[in-house]
Amino acid sequence: MYPTIEKSDLKSIKIFQESKLKELLVYLKSNSPFYQKLFIDNKIGINEIKTIEDLTKIPTTSKNDIQANNQDFFCVPQTEIVDYSTTSGTLGDPVTFGLSDKDLERLAYNEAISFACVGIQKGDVVQMITTIDKRFMAGLAYFLGLRKMGASVVRMGPGIPELQWDSIFRYQPKYLITVPSFLLKMIDYAEKHGIDYKNSSVYGVVCIGESIKNQDFTDNILSKKIKNRWDIQLFSTYASTEMSTAFTECEFQIGGHHHPELIITEILDENENPVKEGESGELTITTLGVEAIPLLRFKTGDLVKAHYEPCKCGRNTMRLSPVIGRKQQMIKYKGTTLYPPVMNDILNDFNNILCYQIVIKSDEIGLDEIIIKLSTDNEDENFVNEVRDHFRAKLRVGPKIEIVDFDVLSKIVYDPNSRKPINFIDLRT
Repeated sequence: MYPTIEKSDLKSIKIFQESKLKELLVYLKSNSPFYQKLFIDNKIGINEIKTIEDLTKIPTTSKNDIQANNQDFFCVPQTEIVDYSTTSGTLGDPVTFGLSDKDLERLAYNEAISFACVGIQKGDVVQMITTIDKRFMAGLAYFLGLRKMGASVVRMGPGIPELQWDSIFRYQPKYLITVPSFLLKMIDYAEKHGIDYKNSSVYGVVCIGESIKNQDFTDNILSKKIKNRWDIQLFSTYASTEMSTAFTECEFQIGGHHHPELIITEILDENENPVKEGESGELTITTLGVEAIPLLRFKTGDLVKAHYEPCKCGRNTMRLSPVIGRKQQMIKYKGTTLYPPVMNDILNDFNNILCYQIVIKSDEIGLDEIIIKLSTDNEDENFVNEVRDHFRAKLRVGPKIEIVDFDVLSKIVYDPNSRKPINFIDLRT
């Protein structure tokens, strides 16, 4: 199951997207209070926007715009909203997104073709180790997509390894959907309780919320730790509430494939100009086919790199690299520029670290300060120095490290009100 546009040539994809862009601009001018004002304030005639390249004539939109003008982004009356979702709040206060019936159908289509990209087929059993409540769009999207493609769904929700294993041996799922670090907890539980997990039905896992790849698409430390203990396939996926679209890896696992019928992508530099091929920049998206809250040139805050060479799977669509970092989470520490994913990799290198949290704050003179809070079962008094030395070897800087009791730190990191582990906190003003 895949749309033919994905295996079309690049010229055909561009022509297709530009026709969809014209439809979107007419729709926004007719229905979006926010974009109506933006067009007037910037003297933009939508008939002048004919190509993807012409998008640079339109100002970008950020999450701050949606937070400040949330209702003005709605293009349909409240009576047509079927579901309310909110963003995860990674970069600030959550934003409300409403979905119409048509939007829910689009969401189901997006996930169906994304799961098909991974290799999931009609009749496969898939265990969802993720919440479907708490206004979480992704959990609902997974269920709708699997239902649409004819797969069987086991809605387990997050946590409780004992119940996950009971469900796996009871229903024999071929695939799991989960935050990858939770797989290590499942393996630990299985080994402690004599569960023959290596001979379970699980073939592959759709990984959400955490990176499992390096920039060259090799397995990162977290991925290696999982695969060294459990011989399963791990598939990376990238998505957000704002774009209601996913970039998911195919069987060749060299980046998340772009679905051109759902979204237009730009990779922009600091001056909001398109980067040269091979350079990284901020992913900026324009949604296609969204009815309630369509977005035009929305800056996601995520720094990525695009890959354009055709994939062995036959798709000619652009592929996204793993997220390098979030633009607002950039850290300047003792002359070195850092992003949290790099520090995650270093901390995941230690088997004795039970959980951790990276805290960034400003010191008394306004410079960035890094504090690593961690829980460990290593009682060696030199362990902290060992961790700090590993940071110095990899990043040339040694952050402050604090040992925190596991019972205390785990409640903060695995907050039941959060959809993923809270491994990073930014306290900078």
